[in-house]
Amino acid sequence: MSTSDPRFQFDEAAVAQAKSAVGAVVPDVATLTRMANEFFRAFPNQPVNTGDSSFAGADAPASYTSEIPVMEMRQPQFGAPAPSVPALPSVDKLPSEADIARLGGSGLPAGFPGEATSFTGTPTLSPLSVNAPSTPLLPSQAAIAQSAAPLASTSPFSLPLPDFDLPFPNFEASLPTIPPLAAPGTEGFAQESLSAFSPLYFLEGAGALSHPIVSASQPATQQSPQPAQGFAPSLLPNLALVNRQFDVTSIRKDFPILNEKVHGKPLVWLDNAATTQKPQVVIDRLSFFYEHENSNIHRAAHELAARATDAYEDARNQVAHFLNAPSSKEIVFVRGATEAINLVAQSWGRQHIGKDDEIVISWIEHHANIVPWQMLAAEKGARLRVIPVDDSGQILLDEYEKLLNSRTRLVSFTHVSNALGTITPVEQMVQMAHRYGARVLVDGAQAVSHMRVDVQQLDADFYVFSGHKVFAPTGIGVLYGKLDALDDSPPWQGGGNMIADVTFEKTLYQPPPFRFEAGTGNIADAVGLGAAIAYLDTIGMENITRHEHELLVYATRELLKIPGICIIGTAKEKTGVLSFVLEGYKTEDVGAALNREGIAVRSGHHCAQPTLRRFGQETTVRPSLALYNNYEDIDAMAATLRRLKQLHA
Repeated sequence: MSTSDPRFQFDEAAVAQAKSAVGAVVPDVATLTRMANEFFRAFPNQPVNTGDSSFAGADAPASYTSEIPVMEMRQPQFGAPAPSVPALPSVDKLPSEADIARLGGSGLPAGFPGEATSFTGTPTLSPLSVNAPSTPLLPSQAAIAQSAAPLASTSPFSLPLPDFDLPFPNFEASLPTIPPLAAPGTEGFAQESLSAFSPLYFLEGAGALSHPIVSASQPATQQSPQPAQGFAPSLLPNLALVNRQFDVTSIRKDFPILNEKVHGKPLVWLDNAATTQKPQVVIDRLSFFYEHENSNIHRAAHELAARATDAYEDARNQVAHFLNAPSSKEIVFVRGATEAINLVAQSWGRQHIGKDDEIVISWIEHHANIVPWQMLAAEKGARLRVIPVDDSGQILLDEYEKLLNSRTRLVSFTHVSNALGTITPVEQMVQMAHRYGARVLVDGAQAVSHMRVDVQQLDADFYVFSGHKVFAPTGIGVLYGKLDALDDSPPWQGGGNMIADVTFEKTLYQPPPFRFEAGTGNIADAVGLGAAIAYLDTIGMENITRHEHELLVYATRELLKIPGICIIGTAKEKTGVLSFVLEGYKTEDVGAALNREGIAVRSGHHCAQPTLRRFGQETTVRPSLALYNNYEDIDAMAATLRRLKQLHA
């Protein structure tokens, strides 16, 4: 396999002459290889691959089980059904790209392809580096340049392919080598590191990473999130983890359910948009609460009540910090995003929306952000107006502007579409609504587990999410509301815990947030939510965003290789949702076939029937990504879909 990179060009005669001149001084290649392997083995937890690293089959790369000398350049050959890994011309046994990515560039010549910036501590992994033995190697930039066949002639899309603006020339081309991340705060970080990604607006300014990568200029200032009061570090040691390099193999070990088998196959969980799995620290936190803290909260004088109250209110403080809310008084615990939206509709909405007023929603909403407003509009004689979307699933801002007027009282829309993965331009839409004096609610159920959310920056009046979508238990959720908006909202349920004083003549209510938490709340699961947030803080939302975006790029490419697949939802800015239909198959049959292989996806309308009907579909298959998914998960799904298509051919 040849290369046009001048760094790999050499004069064989000159090399032979040089070797002859110093042959008695310089060790032979075998000795150099052995010495290099011994050197690289000095890195903690960095096994050296030696032996043959060729792929085992077309469906998925095999694990590297034999050993190859670490000082050997190898490149995968893309495009063949069962690709092999031929060696490039040897240049005194240079390291492979996989080894370079894994070892963080230590000991490599300056400017070598795949070189990464060295940090204090754990060697840095490049964005698409080898996190698991079965991760395929990446093609060189030269290989990318050679693959320039236009997609238009080969795309299996049934609709014209929009401009994804993804970091490779076309979807049929080989997956590119994405440059490694520069050190946070160093020159070139924002430009060089982020230029490889799709221009997702939530990545703008992500150069100021505070965790988990330790900057060479800030080795001693990194602080681990502290456990909430009431935690027992001896029982819950993982809650005090220091910020760590993102390593999906390590992350997966935190989720015990991923060891489960379904139909004799390892579980592949790609149903994260429906619910996420729970890390061991959350499971342990719930157990600890019931073993050591269980009590009703507030007012009681005994020790367990104090412990439970502290744990519950600490969780509220953690949520406020997670969302960058100005005050924990703006955080209301509810059962989930659905209850939060209903709370706003029945409290603020009943108070402020009347006959002929208008409520604006979008065409890509979950039913939970449609039905409550329909009910309120029917009750009050108000009008519901709908923002259209384009063929990619993105909001049409010009049309949105036309819907806003002096009668607009509320705008309510999703941050991320659960059916399409579309990321809406929240800041811009909020600003536009506020110019007309309208309040804004943002449904963040599909956003908070994938990206950093700053409610002060977004400036929405209300923001809602569900705990079970962010690795916390079911039955707990959050309503964030600006204090003035909450103060302007009456209680929507009556009972204990939300009152200041009750007589038979009248009741005085607590201030927010307590006036909205009538009765005994879901105390333990609120504490579990706090533990889930603490866990995410140890990893870093920016790192989760990058990992999932890389998986989205890879998964999109792999699905588009399969004839007859049509992806529904192709917005330029989207998270890890891949709704699709497969020609010749009902979506439920595709879901059943994947389930037989242990692969969990969602098949159906996803509580988003208007969204799918906008694209001419009643149902889709919806794999969706989370921080613990890896390339092997994608490969397993793609292999099953290819076999299905071959059966129907």
